[in-house]
Amino acid sequence: MTTKHSARAPFLTPNLTKQSIYFIIGGSLFAIGSAASIWGFGSVAFTNWVCFIGAWFFTTAGLFQLFLSGDATVSLGAGQGRAFRAEWLAAATQSFGTILFNVSTTTALTAKSVAVEKHFVWNPDAGGSAAFLISAFFVYVAFYRDEDTLWGPKQPGWWSAHVNMIGCIAFGISAVGAFILNDGSTKNAGIANWGTFIGALCFVGASVIALPQMPWNRAQQFSRPIAA
Repeated sequence: MTTKHSARAPFLTPNLTKQSIYFIIGGSLFAIGSAASIWGFGSVAFTNWVCFIGAWFFTTAGLFQLFLSGDATVSLGAGQGRAFRAEWLAAATQSFGTILFNVSTTTALTAKSVAVEKHFVWNPDAGGSAAFLISAFFVYVAFYRDEDTLWGPKQPGWWSAHVNMIGCIAFGISAVGAFILNDGSTKNAGIANWGTFIGALCFVGASVIALPQMPWNRAQQFSRPIAA
């Protein structure tokens, strides 16, 4: 039965398809923004606005991912307490990272001083990139716990995890290149832009792999035995 609230705003009802699509849109906007700086077909203001919008899609997708990740902890058995689930930790750290990107991209629209750029543009950007890297590590942990191995080229999740990790590493390298110097310039604009561009494309790719409608995911779904 469809509730009145879901009928009013179906785009806000979390599911894996919407999560993936919002990550794809956000990643595509970050790729366009960085490409504009690399190839010079847009101004700095254009890049900032495109990344600002992309960050909001990232944040929405990250919140969907956190909601869909389930309980934060799992019981270890009688008298052994509870432990955090790797899948939830991956979603939580990535969601936190997207919020930091919101701070960074929002401030970039209005920053008027080097101090503001350092504290509210670069610092959240670096923090968000670090959170993404930590999240990517927990993705591997979650995959290992589900599959009891880190090798699984026949599993879409294995490919998605690797592509996602490459994207997180690229974002981390981008943050290093984007460090704000005392004169207000970036340490290495080329590294910053290319790192963002490659990382964004990787996030798009990882999200495409995760789309439930993709043939490899449908084939995997139908090949699994139905639980009693």
